[in-house]
Amino acid sequence: MGRSPLAPMVFNWSAPEPGNMEILAEYGTDEVKERWLEPLLNDHVRSCFSMTEPDTSGSDPTQLAARAELDGGEWVINGHKWFTSGYLGAGVAIAMVVTDPDAAPHKRASMILVPIDTAGFTGVRPVSVMGHNGGPGHWEVLYEDVRVPESNLLGPRGNGFAIAQARLGPGRIHHCMRAIGSAERAFELMCKRAHVRESFGSKLAEKQFVQDFVAKSRLEIDGARLMVLHAAWKMDTEGKRAARQEISMIKVVAAQMHQDVCDRAMQVHGALGMSDDTPLSLMWRQGRWLRIADGPDEVHKMVIALRELNRFKPPEAEAEGEGNGAGPARETAVGVTPAEQGAPG
Repeated sequence: MGRSPLAPMVFNWSAPEPGNMEILAEYGTDEVKERWLEPLLNDHVRSCFSMTEPDTSGSDPTQLAARAELDGGEWVINGHKWFTSGYLGAGVAIAMVVTDPDAAPHKRASMILVPIDTAGFTGVRPVSVMGHNGGPGHWEVLYEDVRVPESNLLGPRGNGFAIAQARLGPGRIHHCMRAIGSAERAFELMCKRAHVRESFGSKLAEKQFVQDFVAKSRLEIDGARLMVLHAAWKMDTEGKRAARQEISMIKVVAAQMHQDVCDRAMQVHGALGMSDDTPLSLMWRQGRWLRIADGPDEVHKMVIALRELNRFKPPEAEAEGEGNGAGPARETAVGVTPAEQGAPG
């Protein structure tokens, strides 16, 4: 399905649907599942994920500013968010907002269901991404005294970060799967173009530079595919937490691989590859987003390195770190460093 920009939406597999459905399945009450999960599963409604804010760092959600306060059995939500993915045409949003401002950093936020037609919940504009703002889009939205029932809370109060991490593991692997499908299509277009386009007396397929593009791309796609399959196997057999290192690694590898393969395919197509007469430029734009969505590459590389370094930490250094609470590689109660929690959406 990742081969097509449209197929994921047709099959109800476009971001953020899979992650949202998994949250509802795991943390929703029976009433919530009947009201929202079943329509989502049956493609009768779509949803969006509302977490990232324009004035706080998306890679460190301990800084979230949007608030929700209880008032007479209702949550009253106020806040300003953007890159609320899939807002246009959605029926409900999952909003991550601060419900306990004085709690520990990773216990401050909760996730709350907000129907799109709730009074005070306003879509300001679709954020233009590289000159394009069509489709469901990434929207800037406002919550102004938005009231929803207290029962719209997902999971325990203050558990938003743990739920976000539970959501992001599967969400990241879905992104990687789509990236592999998209890269495979770009690879096929590149090879077909190389066979029909002639330059300087021979087909592009006979040029050594193009052959290098093809060889590198095949190696990288298949390598990423095997890593994704391994991460999926580990998630299935040992659980999401046990596979968090593999998930971080494929998130970096698949996004970079997709960028490189699409870039080579565009290069082989020349000026045509830069135009919108082929799907390549759209695929490249969507792929560039993957290096930021669900945690930027740099954050994933940091936590990958810290986990590996922790495996080889000398016993005396580990004991010293436990004694004084120091050490940059220490992990939080939800199993990741604070920065790893970040995820635009």
